Parts: sequence; C-alpha cells; structure tokens
Amino acid sequence: MFFKMFIRSRPALLLLWSIAASAVAWAQFGPPPGPPPLPRAAAPVDLTGYWVSLVTEDWRARMTVPPKGDAESVPLNPEGRKAAMAWDPQKDQSSGEQCRGYGVGGIVRRPGRIHITWQDDNTLRAEFDAGTQTRTFYFGAPQGQGGDWQGISVASWDVPGTIMTRGSFGLGNPGGPERGGALKVVTTKMKAGYLRRNGIPYSENAVITEYYDRFDIPNGDSLLLVTSEVNDPIYLSAPFWTSTHFKKQNDSTGWNPSACSAQ
Repeated sequence: MFFKMFIRSRPALLLLWSIAASAVAWAQFGPPPGPPPLPRAAAPVDLTGYWVSLVTEDWRARMTVPPKGDAESVPLNPEGRKAAMAWDPQKDQSSGEQCRGYGVGGIVRRPGRIHITWQDDNTLRAEFDAGTQTRTFYFGAPQGQGGDWQGISVASWDVPGTIMTRGSFGLGNPGGPERGGALKVVTTKMKAGYLRRNGIPYSENAVITEYYDRFDIPNGDSLLLVTSEVNDPIYLSAPFWTSTHFKKQNDSTGWNPSACSAQ
C-alpha cells in the first residue's frame, strides 16, 4: 500500500523538487539570461558620422596614378603582373568598367570622405563620395547575391582588435589615444577590380578582411583606422596588408559625391 502511494505521489514530489531547485537557482544566480542585444545596441564603439581621409602612407600610389605595372609593395604573382601590364583605362571607360578602381579592394584607399550610418539594427551602411559608392555591412545572414563592385560584406564586433591596430598608435602608452573598439568585415563575391588606380588587380575570388577601429585622441579628435587584408589566389602570392586613416568631422563639410573615373 505504501509503495502504491509513493508511485502515485512521485510526480508531485518531482514538481515540488523542481520548484525548490528553481527558487534556489534564482536566488543564487538571478533570472535566466534574455536574448542577446541587437548589433546596434551591442556596438562597443560609435563609427557613425562623416570621416575624411588622412593620407599617411603610400602617398604616391593614392594621390597620383603611378605608371602601368608599378606595383611597389603589392605581392603580385606572375598572373597578377601580367594583368597589371594589360591595364587600359580607355578600354575600361568605353566598356563601362570605369569603377574598377572603386570596388571593395580599392575604395577605402581613395582619398575622400566616408559617411557611416545604421540602415537598421542589424546593418551598417558606408557611403563613399569617391565614385558615389555604397557598401552594406550585414550582421548575421547577408542579403543579396553579390557580383557587384562592393560584393557581400558580413560584419561582427571584434572588441580586442588586431595586433597591427595595437601597434599603429602605441596603445598602452601614457597619453596615447583611447581605443573604442573594432568592427570586423569580411567581403566576398565581388566583381574583379583594382587595388590601385593604375590597374593593380584583384579577382572575384579574393577574400577581403577589414577591421574598423576608432581612437579618441586626448586633444578631442577622433580617428578611424581601417586595417585591410586582401587574400587573392588568382593574382597575389601572399596577403596584401594596408592601414588607412580617417579623421572624424563634425558635419558634412566637404562631402562631394563624384562619378567613377577610369584614371
């Protein structure tokens, strides 16, 4: 009789045990965690606003058009050198390919301005006045099929940053700039384009990884450092690294969207 009563009462005992265990867990650890914040709310740094180029490296390659085949510091393989020597700006212009130098592999290096805004809680939008180009950074599942100049960009927050980023401004030194956080962007499925204005190529098979770091300087200025790695199995023999600097503007002064030019 006692055994039958125990079997009948066991569910009730389990229920009481579950309630008691939940109460203890709540008291010790608090309520269960809710859903993670959306990317906009989780941003460790504010990248929005207008940013203007500071040409601090590769001045000749960025501010002028070097001669055909001049690929100084770019690790081109034989196929890449062949493609670079075949550069023909007139042919690009006449065939409607004048934006080859404004694709994802080259647009950040173009002197000019960037306007960064949130398109929605999961999507950042970066507009470039050079070539009137727009890039879209998707957190989570990307949208679209790619195949255009800017490809498909998948974004994530990368709080620690990169070794190159840390070394660029001497972080940790007294009086140095305060780092605000990093945005990591990986881009694929783009049209083939140019790393430099003189036809130094990257292919549609390239993978471009970027880190967008903000630094707040003690004098009140804010800097944006874009560190980029281009891996291209078609035209490069090794990864190609660049670091590109921008300064925060208070407003849209100087914003001047312009059309692509083959040179």
